[in-house]
Amino acid sequence: MAQRSEWSRRKFLGTSALGILSLTACGGQPAAPQVQVQVPQEVIDAAAQFRGSSMGSLSQKLYSEAANAAFDRSLQAFAQATGTTIQNDLVQGDSGDMVAKMDAEVKAGNARDLAFMSDSRFVGQLHNLGDLTDLTDVVEEMRGLYGEPATEATNYCVFDGRWYAIPYHFIAAGMYLRKDWYQEKGIEIKPTYSWEELRDNALEVSDPAKRRFGWGITVNRSGDANGFIENVINAYGGAIADNTGQKVVLNSPETVEAVSFMGDIYTNPKYEPMRPPGIESWTDSSNNENWLAGIIGLTNNQYSIYADSKTKGNPVYNNTHPFNGAFGPAIDKPLAYGQSNSFVVFKGAKNPDLAKQVAKYMVSGSALLGVAKEAPCLVNPAWDKVWDSDPYYTSGDPAFAAIREQTRTPLPLTTSTGYSFPQPPSPGQQAVVAAYLLTDMMQAVIQGTRPADAVATAHQRMVQIFEQQGYRQ
Repeated sequence: MAQRSEWSRRKFLGTSALGILSLTACGGQPAAPQVQVQVPQEVIDAAAQFRGSSMGSLSQKLYSEAANAAFDRSLQAFAQATGTTIQNDLVQGDSGDMVAKMDAEVKAGNARDLAFMSDSRFVGQLHNLGDLTDLTDVVEEMRGLYGEPATEATNYCVFDGRWYAIPYHFIAAGMYLRKDWYQEKGIEIKPTYSWEELRDNALEVSDPAKRRFGWGITVNRSGDANGFIENVINAYGGAIADNTGQKVVLNSPETVEAVSFMGDIYTNPKYEPMRPPGIESWTDSSNNENWLAGIIGLTNNQYSIYADSKTKGNPVYNNTHPFNGAFGPAIDKPLAYGQSNSFVVFKGAKNPDLAKQVAKYMVSGSALLGVAKEAPCLVNPAWDKVWDSDPYYTSGDPAFAAIREQTRTPLPLTTSTGYSFPQPPSPGQQAVVAAYLLTDMMQAVIQGTRPADAVATAHQRMVQIFEQQGYRQ
């Protein structure tokens, strides 16, 4: 399939009113047979007025190629059943310029109608730029059908009491450890640990002679590193911004303590046996590869590595203990509430009403189930009643119970220093994370900068970005 920059294009032509679609995947690979995508008659009836029309869609690339293909199959099923045309483009969320590209398209009047993306990373920025349509009416209709969405969505998709994104599927925050390595050393398998426990356990289970490295978390530029660094800072009582999301507060004793803790892991010779070679330069795929190769004993990630190990029959799956994260001195429970991939409709969309129909169709039934089965535990229902719609979500994997519980986490979670998480959607905070200021700060520490100095420098760089977003400091 032809590539255009980091974009991958697939065009779907609706040619019939068939409500069921079964396909083979492109590239000669057989399609996953688990789910036959069905378009309910009520969906076909609701979309009857759009027959012969077309729309454009933009999709944040999932970490499972099979799940991307399943998403495509669901869209094509809708297109064929309703006689519409849907052109879908994939975009890499970690490309660094996704928001700028979408904003430019909106301002130029040639935006796609529909897109799905991480709500915690991108929706706030796009709303701040004035690019999104109010979708409150759609969400309220869906509440009547599917109950409540994941609690985190209320934080990231709602602005001034109005919904600007529709929760599509839930992505849990996850950590994973090798339970067989822990059991060999007599270390207790628990629902959660402190960050200090995880560090010490990682050292104990390490054996470089056997290519066993207990620590598998990088601080190099990547989404996983951003999540790790920010989580540790928050668990120690620090934060990027205050509870309004408008003022930078990074430079604090708590942040310096957290950065010192992390820096020690990557610079202290004591911990060298638990650090896999090259961890300082890992990208987002590196921990996946090393986990699936059986080399590392602990990592943080979306459930992509869990999904890969299960769907590909990797023996590491049966030796994986997934858990909801770690806590620190400022809070006695993990700051784990996940995120949703959510649908947005852009201002100036040429066919916004068709886009809304597609979004409502995609969040449940076989349209979602097909994607979920291709990415087990990575793609999960975002709506409460959808969890009960198929036995797969209740008994398809031991991890589902913990993931569903995460969707119901009472929010906010508050640290002893008074910071509440998740904080209000902050374009400044989202832009800071996207610019990799956190990973740059940690790289400076690894290269010899004092933690206090690295934090102070990062703070000033964050102030500049917040001011560019319109927040006076």
